[in-house]
Amino acid sequence: MSEQTHFDILVVGGGMVGSALALGLSRQGWKVGLVEGSDRKTLLQEPAPASDVDGFDPRVSAISVASQHLLQQLDVWSNITAGRHCPYQTMTVWDGDGTGRIQFEAAELRAPALGTIIENRRIVRALFTALADSNVELIDGVKVTGWWQDRNTRGIRLEDDRILAAQLVVAADGAHSRLRQWVGLPTREWDYDQQAIVCTVRTAQSHRFTAWQRFSPTGPLAFLPLLTESGDEHFCSIVWSQDTEEARRLMALDDDAFRAELENAIERELGSVEVVSRRYAFPLRQRHAKDYIATGFALMGDAAHTIHPLAGQGANLGYGDVRALLDELLRARKAGIDPDNDLVLARYQRRRKGENLTMMAAMEGFKQLFGRDELSVRWLRNTGMRWLNQLGPIKNRIAAEAMGLDA
Repeated sequence: MSEQTHFDILVVGGGMVGSALALGLSRQGWKVGLVEGSDRKTLLQEPAPASDVDGFDPRVSAISVASQHLLQQLDVWSNITAGRHCPYQTMTVWDGDGTGRIQFEAAELRAPALGTIIENRRIVRALFTALADSNVELIDGVKVTGWWQDRNTRGIRLEDDRILAAQLVVAADGAHSRLRQWVGLPTREWDYDQQAIVCTVRTAQSHRFTAWQRFSPTGPLAFLPLLTESGDEHFCSIVWSQDTEEARRLMALDDDAFRAELENAIERELGSVEVVSRRYAFPLRQRHAKDYIATGFALMGDAAHTIHPLAGQGANLGYGDVRALLDELLRARKAGIDPDNDLVLARYQRRRKGENLTMMAAMEGFKQLFGRDELSVRWLRNTGMRWLNQLGPIKNRIAAEAMGLDA
């Protein structure tokens, strides 16, 4: 075998989850390597000002309060929020085929916001800015071409023939994780037969710092509030999940026809949709690894689980993984235990697997409930939403759980 570069922990995948983990591990004193296929100069590039819909990244995340706390602990939150971001105080959810409506208010939880809408590239940039001043060895602009392991170490091969070795390898390389496949961790997955359409819009009325979500039998539509650098409140990121054939029809429309469809779908809650950016569509598939760990190996984020975007919890589940693994590895380091210890990794899996499965089951339940059109089911869900909206303590408990707070 060629000469190796050795690490305590090697993180593969430098997105929002992998880069946060690498930064946190370096703060604990581990020797950390981070492998990312993109070039660091691209990731560190300052996003362009957003004076119109095309200035925003179409990929945004609804960062929960718990995820915000993690990013604060990593000392990157102030950098993230130094640029454009939009905290939202209200979430309004309703059934497009009925009268059921529920509204969550940050004020009822005595919180400044329910969460914050942030462009993904801004989060990644802040993390990579912090990584540049850390002890993490960043191996960027190169692809991983293989996996190897022997009795005590394991690692990866790169396309430039370098070999990296570590006691623990963490795969944060996305939903189609090649490392997960090479290590041989199977997944349980199924196709939703839906596509998510994402774009940015400008509306006639202010979004009022509210996240809006309307359910229909063919899928949910979310309007997530955005702010420009000048504080313009008329921009939203949309995620419109629709059955595949309907999504294809919508994608084929010209901008004027698409704007008209959007106005009808959101029931003109924000007035007319004045401008729409370029649209993107991607297929939706639920995926969950049967095991998150193997000897000296762990999965994290989308490499371990992907979820329907109807509740915007994908990034927050990934940051939950980061918090749990950081906790377990800090405990191990203080006790003088190696990072690949089986019990350490087993505790990480126990902490995360149940919580992730619970959230995935809840999202699947919501999708099935709102996807059915029988009169009895419509009556049940609308009655239930109206009833829940009147029960402050229960409703606030649900909101607190989603935010990662203690109600």
